[in-house]
Amino acid sequence: MEISALAAARGYLDSRPATDPGPGSGGPAEAMAGVARDFAATLQEGEATAKAAMAGEADPHALVQALAQTELAVETAVTVRDKVVEAYQEILRMPV
Repeated sequence: MEISALAAARGYLDSRPATDPGPGSGGPAEAMAGVARDFAATLQEGEATAKAAMAGEADPHALVQALAQTELAVETAVTVRDKVVEAYQEILRMPV
């Protein structure tokens, strides 16, 4: 396989730094919005499954699985919140 100088130059120009998010990426704000949407969807699915189980329309296995997913989502959100608060408090403790 032979690589020509033109192909190498084109590849170099097409490459981007690792810090460049690339086209179509909205950055951290868009990523957090997606996480929030996923979290809300998980809670809604769990609630819908719980309502269906109370009405006798869902099997107990589906209810237990939905509750486990909801519990995991809430625990993850609490952990992230705690880390953000901890980081904020560390910033406040920094000398100016």
